Amino acid sequence: MEDKNLVATIYLKDGKAVKSPTEQETTFDPIRLAELYDDSGVDKIICLDLAEFEDESEKNLTTIRNINRSIDIKTCGGGNIKRIADVKKFFYAGCVEVLLNGAKPETPDILEEAAKRFGHDKFLVSLNTVDLLFKHKDLLEEDVHEFLLMDPSIEASVNNMSTVPYILRQDTADVEALAKTLEQPNIRGIYGAFLDDPDFDVMKLKTALSERGIKMDNFAPQLQWADLKKNSDGMVPVVVQDYKTLEVLMVAYMNEEAFNTTISIGKMTYWSRSRNELWTKGLTSGHIQYVKSLTADCDFDTILAKVSQVGAACHTGNRSCFFNEIVKKEYVHKNPESILETLYNNINAQKEHPTEDSYINVLFDKGLDRILKKVGEESTELLIAAKNPDKDHVVYEEADLLYNLMILMVEEGVTWEDVTRELAQR
Repeated sequence: MEDKNLVATIYLKDGKAVKSPTEQETTFDPIRLAELYDDSGVDKIICLDLAEFEDESEKNLTTIRNINRSIDIKTCGGGNIKRIADVKKFFYAGCVEVLLNGAKPETPDILEEAAKRFGHDKFLVSLNTVDLLFKHKDLLEEDVHEFLLMDPSIEASVNNMSTVPYILRQDTADVEALAKTLEQPNIRGIYGAFLDDPDFDVMKLKTALSERGIKMDNFAPQLQWADLKKNSDGMVPVVVQDYKTLEVLMVAYMNEEAFNTTISIGKMTYWSRSRNELWTKGLTSGHIQYVKSLTADCDFDTILAKVSQVGAACHTGNRSCFFNEIVKKEYVHKNPESILETLYNNINAQKEHPTEDSYINVLFDKGLDRILKKVGEESTELLIAAKNPDKDHVVYEEADLLYNLMILMVEEGVTWEDVTRELAQR
């Protein structure tokens, strides 16, 4: 049985997030909103383009691209789709899925062509009535990954007519009612205004639904507190690490209550030895640590927590508690991820702050055509090197090509996250 999903929606107008299609007066930072959804336990985000004109739509697509650069959960893009080229733009912006409007007459034709080009598991279709399903049942059964049911009253009819899974709109967070709804075999998830509220406790709802037998993507621990070895105070030390950068942020302690609370709410919770009380990090400062993983060491006496850190981890205001240097020996960084990211940042810095006559700035000054020519030249040199039995020569030419490709990436505004996200989907 698949996990049931809790889905949030971001409505975009002029590059900003608004409350709903009918409430556009108040705007929000869409990137921060997406990050909050990601950290809070939402399973998927639907990004809806509410643009009236092409220029505004491009601005919204740029926002969606930046959202996908900032979060890890999958997104579905939709809105303002009139032709197959509009579908492509959402995929290029990093969306894993695209939502088509079932009320538009052109949707069946777009769906059929798009499914052939991009795959049959990448499309959602919104339904307010069953008219489209009645007229194009075979097409929808073949090419639709999920329905988005905007009117709960059509759920029974959709279930009778189709086996396509669906996400159902729900208007209240009543746990008992939601549990009963999610028991239906074809329902894959729910969405609704309460899930769009950034202050809504998603992990609390997941825990409550799990307790009622609904399979959710939440923390189901493989180890229990009893499996861990405690120190003389009955606690276990926790080393906290940023899940993206792997920077060590702090060390704290858990007792059983802190351990169980952390798993239940998805936020790092410790036992404060100085205050002798339970302590959920960030409740007063806002510097919350959202759990990404908890791992015990080989002796089961220490926990490694990888987290999404909001703000500073240290009470001094520093990002990390570890900033008092004792000794340091210079060394060469060879971690591939670190090297590529550092080189990319150096190239980007040189573009923003040019150095006279530098190789990079000469290429930037001469423009895209010169950069493309250089990439072509380096590609040819790599092909020639690969035909000769000299590994060192191949390594040198591969490095040259990668370096010039990064110059092209900076020129085009493409990041390593964009590239790795695309690779991860293949």
